[in-house]
Amino acid sequence: MFESNMYGIKEIDAAGLHSLLSEKKGIVLVDVRSENEIAYGMIEGAQHLPLHLLPIKADEINKDTNTIFYCRTGARSAQACAFMAAKGNSNVYNLQGGIMAWMQSGLALAKVA
Repeated sequence: MFESNMYGIKEIDAAGLHSLLSEKKGIVLVDVRSENEIAYGMIEGAQHLPLHLLPIKADEINKDTNTIFYCRTGARSAQACAFMAAKGNSNVYNLQGGIMAWMQSGLALAKVA
């Protein structure tokens, strides 16, 4: 379910994330996309924290909880994981392929209010 990519960032694929979410495992899901991007929908249960605000809000993320970051394709969320890992948080994971991989797997998005 979890694997490391060539940059040493731990990743989870869409199927693995869907499984964790359906099991109601204790995870935090963070969408680092922009306001304009989330207007198209988010993964159910995710909280929105644009990447540019992560340095300001990083201390609010519980280091004891597994946190999965995602963006459109996985590039910005990988940056979020690298940033958090550099701050000593080893419980961070990147959604491999981002929300695009999620949708290509046939998984639904929640509407943003």
